Amino acid sequence: MYPALVFTSLMCVLFQFDPIQTWVVWDHNAIANGQWWRIVTGNFSHTNLSHLAMNLAGLWVICFVFQPSRVRLLAYLLIISLFTGTGLLVTDIQSYVGLSGTLHGLFGVFALTEALTGRRSSWLLVAGLVAKVAWEQFVGPSATTGALINARVAIEAHLIGALGGFLLAWIKVKRRI
Repeated sequence: MYPALVFTSLMCVLFQFDPIQTWVVWDHNAIANGQWWRIVTGNFSHTNLSHLAMNLAGLWVICFVFQPSRVRLLAYLLIISLFTGTGLLVTDIQSYVGLSGTLHGLFGVFALTEALTGRRSSWLLVAGLVAKVAWEQFVGPSATTGALINARVAIEAHLIGALGGFLLAWIKVKRRI
């Protein structure tokens, strides 16, 4: 797991710098014009160092708590990033960066998998994620977090990522993979 975390963290840091960042940001128009890689890569770029640090801290904590294998972590990062980036295409968002949608999905897949396989206390984690995402959808994004990252918090990505994680957990448990 740790080599995958280090790799992902270094990739996120690398994606902060121009000219690389220019080519990896999730951009609706660029994707529509054939730059499909942005569907995934936009999740690994960030608005500033505070945004980067906050998301990487979240990634490391999620991995510390759930202890996924290296292969499972990388597969889920890719699948949930693809799901989130694709889902954003049906929103009004024109530009997006940040790992938070994918983090919501990672937390969702790990917590719901535990809950569905008998760890009853993990239902509290699932309920907490559902409550957090629902709150954001009804109340709106956090202004303080928005000020910290110098951008509007993309609560649409949080919702899409969480739904992707829940779907992945359901498929995983049903197929026993």
